[in-house]
Amino acid sequence: MGISAEALRESLDALAAREPKIAAALAHAGYPEPRISVRGYETLLRTIVGQQVSIKAAAAIWARLEEATGGCGDPARVAAASDEAMRGAGLSRQKVAYARSLADAVLSGELDFDRLPQDDEEAIARLVRIKGIGRWSAEIYLLFAEGRPDVWPAGDLAVQIEIGRILGLAERPSEKAIRVLAEAWRPHRGAAAIFAWHHRRALPLG
Repeated sequence: MGISAEALRESLDALAAREPKIAAALAHAGYPEPRISVRGYETLLRTIVGQQVSIKAAAAIWARLEEATGGCGDPARVAAASDEAMRGAGLSRQKVAYARSLADAVLSGELDFDRLPQDDEEAIARLVRIKGIGRWSAEIYLLFAEGRPDVWPAGDLAVQIEIGRILGLAERPSEKAIRVLAEAWRPHRGAAAIFAWHHRRALPLG
């Protein structure tokens, strides 16, 4: 479901009122469009498929995986597919293992998307127990698919670069530094991340 356009505007207006440099960046780049993904299994599987490959390559692999499994949005079909079929679709051995781990967790009820903890850190901890889902993937899922407004993907390189640029910092802040810096932006840090990605596209360096 993601964060709605209205909620994004409200959060960014609140951030702009607190931080003049965000206000200036917002005036130049404008408001971002919502970043919305489907809630549940398919979005997390797409995250695994897309790891360390281009968007175009990920789309091609997904299409082949759909054909090989008869519908990879269904965890039962992924669980039933052979390793050879999934390797033939373009998944590495490691990603085949990750895809199976996710499908098994959903089918067994170990991972229930309707019962993720309400606390963001607890939800992240729950998701990263699944092989192949790291903190960044968990944060992006909670932000784009669940619309949790205060999720802050501080490990994202683009967020680090662009927040540093917006604030006029001399160098890119580290993950630790940007976590500390953004404490003052609670409970609107998700909107800050979405704006950072938007600002990077709207006003590219050079």
